[in-house]
Amino acid sequence: MPILALDQGTTSSRAILFTEQGTPLAQHNTAFPQLYPQPGWVEHDPEDIWASQLSSVCEALSMSGIAPKDIGALGLTNQRETTLVWDRKTGKCVYNAIVWQCRRTADECRRLEKQGYAPLIREKTGLALDAYFSATKLAWILDHIPDGYRRAADGDLLFGTVDTFLLWRLTGGRVHATDHTNASRTMLYNLIEHDWDADLLRLFGIPRVMLPEIRHSSDDFGVTNGDLLGAEIPIGGVAGDQQAALFGQCCLRPGEAKNTYGTGCFLLMHTGAVPVFSQHGLVTTMAATTKNEPVAYALEGSVFVAGAAVQWLRDELHLISSAAETEALARSVPDTNGVVLVPAFTGLGAPYWDGYARGALFGLTRGANRAHIARAALCSIALQTQDVLSVMEQELGTPVSTLKVDGGASVNGFLMQYQADISGARVVRPIVTETTALGAAYLAGLSTGLIKNTSELRSNWQEGAVFIPEKDEAWRKNEAALWQRAVSRTRAWEEEA
Repeated sequence: MPILALDQGTTSSRAILFTEQGTPLAQHNTAFPQLYPQPGWVEHDPEDIWASQLSSVCEALSMSGIAPKDIGALGLTNQRETTLVWDRKTGKCVYNAIVWQCRRTADECRRLEKQGYAPLIREKTGLALDAYFSATKLAWILDHIPDGYRRAADGDLLFGTVDTFLLWRLTGGRVHATDHTNASRTMLYNLIEHDWDADLLRLFGIPRVMLPEIRHSSDDFGVTNGDLLGAEIPIGGVAGDQQAALFGQCCLRPGEAKNTYGTGCFLLMHTGAVPVFSQHGLVTTMAATTKNEPVAYALEGSVFVAGAAVQWLRDELHLISSAAETEALARSVPDTNGVVLVPAFTGLGAPYWDGYARGALFGLTRGANRAHIARAALCSIALQTQDVLSVMEQELGTPVSTLKVDGGASVNGFLMQYQADISGARVVRPIVTETTALGAAYLAGLSTGLIKNTSELRSNWQEGAVFIPEKDEAWRKNEAALWQRAVSRTRAWEEEA
């Protein structure tokens, strides 16, 4: 039976129908607006999230000709850390969704860091004390709505990341739940106890009653409201987008790694049943697991701006009319002519965790043109990834010889070759690049019995394109040195102003 995957991302919502073997049958993508009420702030209208996701589902079903009653399972994956609060009775959000990219709580994080809470938070959650994660966003919302804390403590308000919000809507308010992967991105989840942490709830002033139940990524999450799609479809899988992609790439054993090139870049390595706590700026997070398996962990490095840098070239600078143009532009010149773009538009993520860094374009001369800038933008995506990969190799004491890749920008051949060259690793792109949605579909299929075990998943995974490094170590060192010079000049920019 077909499996329906909902992939709710930062700039669009997607629905894909897969066979049980992971072959896409039909898909539809619906973009929605990004809101920037102040510099460094990023929001979404929750109704835009819901409407775009529902529209994509209806369009994908229409394109496929498959009736909702014939769908065997539904899996859900989502942008992580984005924070929503809604009224239990009405189902309406009390404030816009505060997006993972939003930096409005950077000062609060700095205050907590100065008070000495960063080591406690890292020990309990595996995360850096940063505005990226949900806890300070949630506290900010409760601070800025009438009687926020009282209403939350009385059980009138509910919190959720995007998965929880969509589950609530899909089930007609019957299920208020999340999975371990999304919970582990909130800065409120204890990695060892696998539950909400009482000390952190007190620190951030969050009433436990407003938090969702935590389940495995492959588990029973109820059924869709029959009036919504015309049938009650079992919801069997929920995972944050990056852990879903790790699962979809069949990185299920310690040492296996993938990088997803989306709005941001997210490099994850499976580390097995024991958490590895980074000493160099990576975060420890939960990997997606089924309800019949022990929990598993991953190391992660998050790059805040990747594909978003190409969107910036298109939407703000109007240097290109589509992202696809960048590959030909980049290949039209032999190098960047000394141009370096550091796209720290919302600060720098791993391994720097500098919320006060800001983007900059360096090395401009009269001979610099849009091809050089486009090439520099693509290179910046790979260079930020390499920063993370280098630290990951340092943490584990072993080089990463193969990097599986996916996401929208992974179709860019220039970018993938540059990634192989700058990292010295084989870069492997699968035939099915929609691995985030595929991971959600696999999790749902396993929960509902449509897929027997993970061995089936490995047999389905197939290489698409392989990019082999073509540059030597001297070239890599020169490229990295120029990049590090540029990054150093963006650090703490806003703080110094």
